[in-house]
Amino acid sequence: MSTLAFDGTAMLGRQLRRVRNNPALVILTQTMPITMLLFFGYVFGSALAMPGAEYRSFLVPGLLVATAANGIMTGMFQAAQDSHRGVTDRLRTLPMSRAAVPLGQAVADLVVTAVGTVPFLLVGLLVGWRIEGPALEAAAAVGLLLLFRFACTWVGIFLGLLSRSEEAAGQLGSATFMLPLLSNAYIPTGNLPGWLRTVAEWNPLSAVTTALRDLFGNAPIPEGSAWPVAHPVAGSLAWCAVLIAVFGPLAVRRYAHGER
Repeated sequence: MSTLAFDGTAMLGRQLRRVRNNPALVILTQTMPITMLLFFGYVFGSALAMPGAEYRSFLVPGLLVATAANGIMTGMFQAAQDSHRGVTDRLRTLPMSRAAVPLGQAVADLVVTAVGTVPFLLVGLLVGWRIEGPALEAAAAVGLLLLFRFACTWVGIFLGLLSRSEEAAGQLGSATFMLPLLSNAYIPTGNLPGWLRTVAEWNPLSAVTTALRDLFGNAPIPEGSAWPVAHPVAGSLAWCAVLIAVFGPLAVRRYAHGER
């Protein structure tokens, strides 16, 4: 086993133990999407042109992607916490691969997200959401969702290592709730003003949300959309590749060199 794989596995175990020792945070992060599904699906759905069940089918993929985007917040908070409590400095002195610590955090977050997605999907089925497409495409949708979460976590890790305090990381992380609001996660973007629709459709969340709706068979691809939404699977993969390629090396470099 290579040094990175061995060290990364050790850091993965550390992160999973960290999650196990903080069950309140896990419960909160896993129940919040379900609460939003019930609230948005039954309250907002009654105020939109879509019938309730149809809107809930539209909403489930959007909430899955919004939850995946929260990888920015969780990655930022955990990285900032380790950095400002001296844990990162101690880990940096150990003879291990410099990529192992951020990689372990990103993979641990991916494991927790994969497990937490199951109860959300079960609640989605209870409120009327259905997988209308082929099973292989549905599996591809879940894989794409997890890839997007992995990419978002790298963004958060870098920003967390860059932050000046845990409080600053928490405040900046909480601002990520705006990202789904500027996308098609909760509402269709077809009736938005031209400039706002363009912003929403070039939001990475819109491409991933449209890809999930298409792969699950929940909604057709909107006509006349920007390229990432008109070609949602390709657009989603492109966004994930860009985020990982940019923020992965930046996070590793920031971890390796600290404040310098």
